[in-house]
Amino acid sequence: MRVAVYPGSFDPITNGHLDLAKRAARLFDRLIIAVYTGGTHGDKRHLFSVDERVRLVRESIDGADNIDVDTFQNLTVDYARSVGAQTIVRGLRAVSDFEYEFKLAHMYQHLAPELEVICLMTSSNYSFISSSFIREVASLGGDVSTLVPPPVVEALGERFLSCDTQAVSEERSADVYTPSGGI
Repeated sequence: MRVAVYPGSFDPITNGHLDLAKRAARLFDRLIIAVYTGGTHGDKRHLFSVDERVRLVRESIDGADNIDVDTFQNLTVDYARSVGAQTIVRGLRAVSDFEYEFKLAHMYQHLAPELEVICLMTSSNYSFISSSFIREVASLGGDVSTLVPPPVVEALGERFLSCDTQAVSEERSADVYTPSGGI
């Protein structure tokens, strides 16, 4: 059985992620979308909890027979080995992604030479989408409904509506996503 892992934080999952997952699923008997449960990415906090991200991914891929959703918190290569995967799937949106993905693929080869890494080019209509752009645009009231699946549209609306209309305690305010102001 050909098994591949598609790892990421998926905070939130976008139509670009879904397009890549569906295309990768045609190449393998089983594709596991692996949601990373680890800390932050640099200075970014997660908008959605791990449970919320897993739920949104599951709801978004509903009906895909050979796509599973799981979580992992260790090295991607260790997770891939643990589920019997032979391949790690990555996406390339633009030339700017290439250098990072190239270095990452070499690190994966160093850590787990038995695993293959394949990079799929993102479909052109999704090449500009990133989860961080989605978070920022949605937090500022922009329409992202054509860029993310319906469950994510709903979750973003609930998340940012509740941030605007509820008094946020000082304790919780450190956990509330705030835009960086770049868009």
